[in-house]
Amino acid sequence: GCTASSSITITQDITPPTTGITNNSGTTILTCSTTSISATATPSGATSYAWSGGSTPTTAANSFTAAGSYTVTVTSANGCTASSSITITQDITPPTTGITNNSGTTILTCSTTSISATATSSGATSYAWSGGSTPTTAANSFTAAGTYTVTVTSANGCTASSSITITQDITPPATGITNNTGTTVLTCSTTSISATATPSGATSYAWSGGSTPTTAANSFTAAGSYTVTVTSANGCTASFAEVTVTV
Repeated sequence: GCTASSSITITQDITPPTTGITNNSGTTILTCSTTSISATATPSGATSYAWSGGSTPTTAANSFTAAGSYTVTVTSANGCTASSSITITQDITPPTTGITNNSGTTILTCSTTSISATATSSGATSYAWSGGSTPTTAANSFTAAGTYTVTVTSANGCTASSSITITQDITPPATGITNNTGTTVLTCSTTSISATATPSGATSYAWSGGSTPTTAANSFTAAGSYTVTVTSANGCTASFAEVTVTV
């Protein structure tokens, strides 16, 4: 009928780890220039990490290349778990770009020797033209024919491009002189010689002499060599035609 006793002491450790996420990239927004975001789960001494996604889902350090909400479950030495989340967003919208032609024409001529254009964009941070006088600014000018492209970069690192095509017309007029009198010799009976400069559609005529030196038709009453300079619509000139009047 005698008795004896013994004891056992049971303790408990069910404290979950204090977990969190350190953002190593300083941003949670994926852009055209920030294509990956790095984050590290804490505490560093946990026995295991289980991310819901990312490039390395079973380590403390992870990286993300797609938008979403990512959760890490951390397990400590006592087998208890705790979770933390990070939300990644994305902004890869390209800028809206265009080109404003300031000169009102895309044709270089003898009178229009430069064409000015300005790239337009909402919130651009940089401009890169394929040519022109100022290829790194919004405003640019062109003195040679060609197709010029501007690439616009916005604050999120995304780009968009627009182009302008410049052509050139510097062909001089094909000028000549038509002798209306049929002779270049002044005599006592032929006291005036009439001539007409061609082409007829020129914008201006400049004779070196005669009775009407600023029109296509002219007449001469004195011996001499007379030259006409013809200007066409593109501002180009030609002055190789000549009429010689003798007595």
